[in-house]
Amino acid sequence: WRLEQGQVDPWAVLQRWLREHSSGRWALGPPFVGGVVFLLGYELGRQLEPSVPWARWDEFQVPQFAWGVYDVVLAWDHQHKQMWLCSQGWPATDPQARLDQAWQRAQEIWALLNSQPREGHLRHLHPSDRPLLPEALAPRFPTPVHPELWSDFDRWSYLRAVAQAREMICQGEVFQVNLSQRLLFPQVEGVELLLQMRRANPATFGAYWDLGEFELVSASPERFVQVRAGQVEARPIKGTRPRSPLPEPDSFAADELLYSDKDWAENVMIVDLWRNDLSRVCRDDSVRVERLCGIESYAFVHHLVSVIQGQLARGKTAVDVLRATFPSGSVTGAPKVRAMQIIAQLEPTVRGPYCGTLGYLTADGWMDSSVLIRTVTVGRGWCQLPVGGGIVALSNPEDEWNETWHKARGLLRALLPLRR
Repeated sequence: WRLEQGQVDPWAVLQRWLREHSSGRWALGPPFVGGVVFLLGYELGRQLEPSVPWARWDEFQVPQFAWGVYDVVLAWDHQHKQMWLCSQGWPATDPQARLDQAWQRAQEIWALLNSQPREGHLRHLHPSDRPLLPEALAPRFPTPVHPELWSDFDRWSYLRAVAQAREMICQGEVFQVNLSQRLLFPQVEGVELLLQMRRANPATFGAYWDLGEFELVSASPERFVQVRAGQVEARPIKGTRPRSPLPEPDSFAADELLYSDKDWAENVMIVDLWRNDLSRVCRDDSVRVERLCGIESYAFVHHLVSVIQGQLARGKTAVDVLRATFPSGSVTGAPKVRAMQIIAQLEPTVRGPYCGTLGYLTADGWMDSSVLIRTVTVGRGWCQLPVGGGIVALSNPEDEWNETWHKARGLLRALLPLRR
């Protein structure tokens, strides 16, 4: 779906599904018991703010909005060593018919689980029906990491873009801009990449979604926004340091991040933006910062993470929260609209799924979603893996360039060995 066509209003689609399938929750079930899984690409923000222009290149044309209704869900609780098999019985609406259909489907899935697995049942190589030849790609530059790994920036042009962002910050146009480079690598098998990522770069919001022509493989550590029983929560990440395999330098890196004026400023700006966004859909005086700039450590990086919560206002739904907060301020900058305009000016290629969100929505209005960072989009002959960081007045261009490679390290560790 192309935004210029204006054929689909994703917010209306999700709102209509929620209205037509509204039901209560079984208290003993997992958070996702069936419902909608959705992808909102970063450029979908243009629909909410038409003053944001397109980037110069959109050669892959990944759909900006995708959704699917999942009637049957298998959920694993690794902590308590439990598995759930949930079935909703849609599209039946009569209670008895829905119950009968749900039971029948659950029985079918249970029989499948107990059957002998077929060779190649879960793994398949996606055919690339429309592979992009190198000459059809945006201008690309070699990287020192691998002879087949390319970027839409060279080092000097990225440093120049950081300097331009800093100049606009100093002129008072914006407080912070999130700038990224898009890395390209020849296509690999998406499921194999997923399994490699789980071993090499485990993440809180790791995910895989098969879109047909494209596959999303994500190792995101960041929640976008969650809604549970009227409680709204966002967990923006701003501030990064690379980890060390040695305990003492690793602890020093975490402490350096925790006491960094530059990284605190970067995080606090986004916290203020989130407080403003959530106040549009939450009850008056309910929005609060539960944690400001706490350290969270992952396989390859330390992050500063804040937690903002609020109570959903009367008459508002999870879809209203999505619309009020998309895209996350942690991947745009502040003020959001001006930052997005600058991003479109400085970055040569569209972001697509990167910096958008992948999430679920249930019939009782629960929702959870990730910010699609540390995410690979596989398709049309290539793997796209953008990486970036927030630029503020105190940013050093060389440090910002290096930070993008720190963030790419886990992805590349999973991706590069798959190239045969």
